[in-house]
Amino acid sequence: MDTLSAKQAKKTAWVINLVEDLDVVPAQYFQKMPNTEDLWEVRVKTGTNIFRYLGFFDGRRLVVLSHAFQKKTQKTPRQAIRLAEERKRDYFRRKKK
Repeated sequence: MDTLSAKQAKKTAWVINLVEDLDVVPAQYFQKMPNTEDLWEVRVKTGTNIFRYLGFFDGRRLVVLSHAFQKKTQKTPRQAIRLAEERKRDYFRRKKK
């Protein structure tokens, strides 16, 4: 978030708080990504910029955000999905130790 403008960082914090505080988060902000290893996507739109924060659940209440990028195309880049899936596997490997 350090690289975002003040307005972008404020909106990002607002959306992350929604995900944290609401029992049912609107799909425009938070939804499961199809064809992934149970990855979820937090979506933040500020003006013409769209930011995606990929993450996963650890238990029922904890969402771990593992990767973020600015989305410029309709499809989520496969490389971003692979990176988030690898970080998820690494997270749970380290947690077991």
